Amino acid sequence: MRAGPVGARNVVRIRRRVRRTLAWRLVRGTIATCLRYRVTGLAAEGAFFAILSLPPLVFGLAGSVGYVVGGFGPDAINDVKGQLINIARGALTEDSVQRVIVPTLNAVLDRGRADVISIGFVLALWSGSRALNVLIDTITIMYGFGGRRGIVRTRVLSFSMYVVALAIGIVVIPLALAGPTLVDSILPSRLQFLVSLYWPVVVVASTGFLATLYHLALPERTPWRHDFGGAAVAMVMWLAGGWMLRTTLTQTIGGTSIYGPLAAPIVVLLWLYVVVISLLVGAAFNANLHAHLGRRAEARRRVADGAEAPRGASPHPTEVLPGVTVGEHPLEARSPGDAPDGVSGDGVSGDAPGDRAGDVHHQPRAK
Repeated sequence: MRAGPVGARNVVRIRRRVRRTLAWRLVRGTIATCLRYRVTGLAAEGAFFAILSLPPLVFGLAGSVGYVVGGFGPDAINDVKGQLINIARGALTEDSVQRVIVPTLNAVLDRGRADVISIGFVLALWSGSRALNVLIDTITIMYGFGGRRGIVRTRVLSFSMYVVALAIGIVVIPLALAGPTLVDSILPSRLQFLVSLYWPVVVVASTGFLATLYHLALPERTPWRHDFGGAAVAMVMWLAGGWMLRTTLTQTIGGTSIYGPLAAPIVVLLWLYVVVISLLVGAAFNANLHAHLGRRAEARRRVADGAEAPRGASPHPTEVLPGVTVGEHPLEARSPGDAPDGVSGDGVSGDAPGDRAGDVHHQPRAK
């Protein structure tokens, strides 16, 4: 009669050990991937091109937002201005905010500026798509797919994604900044508690946007839901890194800075560096997660088939993800402890010593 509870406790212990082992493998694999592909160098490259595209992007975006916020009334416009100025104060000096940011916002948010759109959009579309092109390229490198997509296809994809993101941002940015005030004025008193859920909803929506970015950046399509793990990691790293950066800069640049007039651009560059490195670490996490899911699918297929391959023969390749034969992810050099269930560390099945769990090869699709 005691065997039942003891067996249940053993099952619970085994499950806990498996979960801890999986978490450790993902963390270890993510760190190894970041070191292998020099995540700090790729993040610096992405931040550099991002800061080059930032001025025309802000100039053109602000001119377009003027058409959107004009329908909200003067109170909403002032609220949007206040939110943007507060955000700018978190990264720039007060003198820079009063001399540059405030006059620019007054000029472009009071009404739409067609001249800003005509000139700024040409620069913003080109520079912005170039920065996004570099970001997509670095993400594919972290996944182990560097060079898989051609230069022309990458440029077309980055330009298309940038145009769509810019069109969405024209509408979403004013709503995101003025959203709490609008929600508070629309909701009845008994539903005011929903206002506290506004920013958590924004964070969840942003995580979904990052998952979509990972999904579209890869030359080989993966299930969209599998990209949420890395998106969550990137979001947590960005929030934590941004808070740490602001705290550190408040202590070091609060008074007279040794950087002088370069302090504000350096702050922006560091913030963009935190954003890009968070995205790349999330991509590395997703790459190792996809590799683990692929090995599990391969092990399940072998168990379901119940057929043993001849000794010394390679198993028939199976596509678990489109265009990718699963056995080992290209990012991950399998160590003895990383073999799938039922397979020993040297890639040999425990049931049949001669059966190998073949490596991953990216097979060309049949045309």
